[in-house]
Amino acid sequence: MKPIPSLRQLSYLLALHEHGHFGRAAAACFVSQSTLSVGIAELERLLGTSLVERSKRHVRFTLIGEEIVVRARQTVRAAEDLHTVAQRSHEPLVGALRMAMIPTIAPFLLSSILLALARDWPLLQLHVREMLTSVACEAMGRGEVDCVLLALPVECGEVETVDIAVDRLSLVAAKGEDELALPLCDADAKRLLLLEDGHCLKDHALAACNRATAVSESRLIASTLHTLVQLVDAGLGYTLLPQMAIDAGILVGTRVEARPVQGLHASRHIALAWRKGHPRSSDFALLGEAIKRAVGTDAV
Repeated sequence: MKPIPSLRQLSYLLALHEHGHFGRAAAACFVSQSTLSVGIAELERLLGTSLVERSKRHVRFTLIGEEIVVRARQTVRAAEDLHTVAQRSHEPLVGALRMAMIPTIAPFLLSSILLALARDWPLLQLHVREMLTSVACEAMGRGEVDCVLLALPVECGEVETVDIAVDRLSLVAAKGEDELALPLCDADAKRLLLLEDGHCLKDHALAACNRATAVSESRLIASTLHTLVQLVDAGLGYTLLPQMAIDAGILVGTRVEARPVQGLHASRHIALAWRKGHPRSSDFALLGEAIKRAVGTDAV
């Protein structure tokens, strides 16, 4: 029988592809750089082809190397699925689980979620990464994260979801500013402040104001909700904020005030999403229900 690549060798290759650097890839795999380098060299010997072009400054994958990475990812994911199926047969929500959370949710709900999960599911080893929605969905599709806590509606591929809560959107403006923005976002379009591309809240805000998702006339664009609030506080425009952020005190210490938005789309739906057909689907359903209890109906 011909020697075949090991899962360890394939994992080394995937780490190198993700990090683009032997040292960082080795650190991610918790091995020495020489161990990782030898493992990839052995993989190339087994396959009889060069996968990586090496130089002092750069790591470049060959065309066949890129193709092998795609297939290696599928192989490693399948092996992980075997393990999770066996693990699930013993007890639910046990062992490692990788969850991504979007930046417009994580700062406001993460603490209560982690405390509740530690109490109710002590054998769960939850690894949390904050990611933009598009990045998180792509990572889930590649098998790099298992599930994503996000806000719907959003395009995230073929997924299953558990609804967590409905989060209202409120129009906010500095006191005495943008009075015409009440109640239908009908102030000067150039004063509507938004988050940068990649944040699904940008599309939700535009939808709430009945504006095309591609339209953004403001010259001021923020990367975080806290920066957005500071821009509004300076009198530079108005925006829409999720109620969970307002309840968490994001407006405290500013002259920014919230105003109700009269519109059918002035809300977003918080949900836990995972890849359709994932072998841990029942675990994710349980996790979603646990998160829903932790968030509570009064949280949004």
